[in-house]
Amino acid sequence: MTFETVREIAQTLPGAEESTSYGTPAFKVKKKLFARQHQDGESLVIGVDFDERDEMMKAAPEKFYITDHYLNYPWMLVRMSKVNRDELRDLLMGSWRRVIGKRKS
Repeated sequence: MTFETVREIAQTLPGAEESTSYGTPAFKVKKKLFARQHQDGESLVIGVDFDERDEMMKAAPEKFYITDHYLNYPWMLVRMSKVNRDELRDLLMGSWRRVIGKRKS
């Protein structure tokens, strides 16, 4: 998968808008970030709960990881070349839902 695939999927989510974050292409909903391309150009940064993140990284470290920067933040990096379209869609929808849920409370 590439960031073009991310773009195709993200644009189908209600309220999603393409933007930038840290100088990279990103998607936001109601001005809140839910996904962005990592500076390495190969990974996607998505929002995820800490417990889910730990489980996913343990189950598939070839797909999911973090850098020291993200240790204390509910974000995870996804190697785009290692996930299929359905996985990518689920990850994006999950991150999008986290933002929508926060905005409603």
